[in-house]
Amino acid sequence: MNEIIVTRAISSQQKLSRRLIREGKTIAIVPTMGALHEGHLSLIRRGRKKADVVVTTVFVNPAQFAPHEDFNRYPRDPKGDLEKIRRAGGQVVFMPDRRKMYPDEYDTYVDVRHLTMTLEGKSRPGHFRGVTTIVTKLFNIVQPDVALFGMKDYQQAMLLKKMTIDLNWPIQFVICPTMREKDGLAMSSRNRYLSPELRRQAPALYQSLTAARKLVRDGETRGSTIIGRMRRIIRQTAPIAEIDYIALTELDSMKPVTIVMKNTVASLAVRIGPVRLIDNMKIA
Repeated sequence: MNEIIVTRAISSQQKLSRRLIREGKTIAIVPTMGALHEGHLSLIRRGRKKADVVVTTVFVNPAQFAPHEDFNRYPRDPKGDLEKIRRAGGQVVFMPDRRKMYPDEYDTYVDVRHLTMTLEGKSRPGHFRGVTTIVTKLFNIVQPDVALFGMKDYQQAMLLKKMTIDLNWPIQFVICPTMREKDGLAMSSRNRYLSPELRRQAPALYQSLTAARKLVRDGETRGSTIIGRMRRIIRQTAPIAEIDYIALTELDSMKPVTIVMKNTVASLAVRIGPVRLIDNMKIA
């Protein structure tokens, strides 16, 4: 496949996927909501190494936004996204219409129970039901052999991996490292909402995470001490910041951790002005 193929109709992508499977080609999927950045492109490049064909999906999913959230103003740049995907080596782009993915009579949703009850699930009720539903639909349409997600959305990656296992999809699940700006800020489509002054304060999240990791390497294991240090760093370096949560969890199970041990992840959500940012780091 030398040229990028853009599919918009669900039936067209299903037909294409069936043809690729008949030809013996393996398929990787990179689900996105568009407004692509280097984090997304790194997944596409990784996908090229894992499968014959990479299908990038571009769809701003209304089911994962609450009524008060930013669905209508979420950044969209389909023309720019297509060019970025082409340069990254993507071969197929699936850009479905919202009304086709969720017609008026749509009434079926997918829930993953326990992993959605904390952190982002607690702060954004219903969010993950929208995520698991759209990814289920995309898996069924694209029929991938490999699915690639970023560690930046740690909880999302863990629950989608759990869903894939529980529903017996024969899909290799790949979680790739978080891509960061030079000052450590995790790449995100929402970063473009930050004014210059807010952007200067945003690296506070990364600074608090690296401080937590250093504390652990220096021998600190008490979760309360580590979280306390993270809170102080954010208050000092980002005066405008409002902390939604800071949590320590075990990597795979996401169970809360009070004493840091192997495979502990620190996660946090912080609002910098009007922009809500999330980040995480494996600190042990």
